[in-house]
Amino acid sequence: MKQFSTLAFLLLPAALLAQSSNRIIIRVSDAAEMKAPPITAKAAIGVEFIDRLSAMLDAERIQRLTPTKPGMPRLFVVQLTEGSDAQQALAQYRSMGQVLRAEIDHIGEGGGDRSFVPNDPQYYRQWGLKNDGTFTQSPAVAGCDIDMENAWGIEQGSADVTVAIIDSGVRLQHPDWGQRLWTNSGETAGNGIDDDGNGYIDDVQGWDTANNDNDPTDDQGHGTNVTSIVAADGNNGMGFTGVDLNCKAMVLKALNSQNQGYYSWWIEAMYYAINNGADVISMSMGGSDASPEMQAAVDFALANDVLVVACMMNTNSNVPFIPASLNGVMAVGATRANDRRAAPFYWSATSGSNYGPHISVSAPGDCIYGLSHLSNVSFTTFWAGTSQATPHVSALAALLKAQVPSRTPAQIRSIIQATAEDQVGDPLEDTPGFDNYHGHGRINAFNALMFAVSTGEIAAPPPSFVVFPNPASGPIGIRATVIGDLTIHDGTGRLVHAQRIGFGSASIGADLSPGTYVARLSSAAGALAQRFVVQ
Repeated sequence: MKQFSTLAFLLLPAALLAQSSNRIIIRVSDAAEMKAPPITAKAAIGVEFIDRLSAMLDAERIQRLTPTKPGMPRLFVVQLTEGSDAQQALAQYRSMGQVLRAEIDHIGEGGGDRSFVPNDPQYYRQWGLKNDGTFTQSPAVAGCDIDMENAWGIEQGSADVTVAIIDSGVRLQHPDWGQRLWTNSGETAGNGIDDDGNGYIDDVQGWDTANNDNDPTDDQGHGTNVTSIVAADGNNGMGFTGVDLNCKAMVLKALNSQNQGYYSWWIEAMYYAINNGADVISMSMGGSDASPEMQAAVDFALANDVLVVACMMNTNSNVPFIPASLNGVMAVGATRANDRRAAPFYWSATSGSNYGPHISVSAPGDCIYGLSHLSNVSFTTFWAGTSQATPHVSALAALLKAQVPSRTPAQIRSIIQATAEDQVGDPLEDTPGFDNYHGHGRINAFNALMFAVSTGEIAAPPPSFVVFPNPASGPIGIRATVIGDLTIHDGTGRLVHAQRIGFGSASIGADLSPGTYVARLSSAAGALAQRFVVQ
């Protein structure tokens, strides 16, 4: 397997990878008589007085920056010796009659990789958000993740967006929630009165439809894990981080201690979520029997601008489960840390992420760490299933809603599907375009959030691009925040690859031999370059 190391990331034009403050750019008059510099000259351009000054300054090297063509400026960069007084040299070059302009060759940097890395100590376990290939619980390949660090550089979510998580509840007192759990501001705790008139008494922390009370405490574990994938308080120096760093998680318990629940519990929870301000409903559950009433609840949700996301289930079959197979629901399959469809999961040899024509997208779902429902200090619990894949998508939907609050469920769904990474899994299953195993592909949060830039909904971030290893989908990958022309040159300057690239992450078809290369991206926003090494 080829390995990649990034060596530099800088603005053009410049003498690549050698910029320093002891360099001076000079523009020579077109009228200056230029001759070929003598072979013995250390640093010369062929203009007598300028070359004499360069020799006096003990310049190490002079490089022409523009071709010798009619109409092109005579532009050079002078490399002074280490420790030289660049300002004094600048003044002397400016005093020369044949020098039209001279300036220090200042150092710049590219728009940069606007990534955000949370300080949560267990973040390294969350391969679905950042996969460096070292995850040990399942086969792992670097880059097989949802590109969360770069996504956070664009959007980190809003407390005005609420994800209702219908599950087995949560460990309410866990400190790693911070202020992330939704509370009903219209209700007064413990007074035995339905203060806000929503039909539920003292529902300050949500509701338990399984036991018909106001205590959605988790007695099974599933819900705490799922909720932490969405909304564990990130960058707080504790535990894990959620995909969304700011949304509120509305806790609705609709599964009992055996991880089961009546459809009526689920339907009631859905209406509660819709009527109490949820923007997204996340349902990591499923039943194989039809229910017109659950379809009606989904229809009501969509009519009220609430997106419903549900898991495909884990029987390694094409059996349709609801709510995933209901009209209008985003159905989510699970992937491993190598982007293959998760089959089997660690807990059963016959298990696996379900498939079928109703699948929307896939997301990380194998060995997903999260908070424990039994402890405030244990961070070694992980679960696996399409249940764990679903909250990744629900949280991404919340980020998209926070980014552009006017977005509808249909628009959010369309963006997530259109920007998912295709053909990253098993080639026999993850075929070009939509397929029944991965849907439209494995989600990519960075690509999804960059969509708003491509449509002009939000301002473009600073132009940037970066080369990164992505062996699951090709020799190299490119992530860019601009549309432009990409070229790759080898160490001798020979062009080895060229193509047009767009916003977001893309696989590059060049199969490069070991060596040093320079990738250049030219766009309307300017030009960027990055050197990288193939080993």
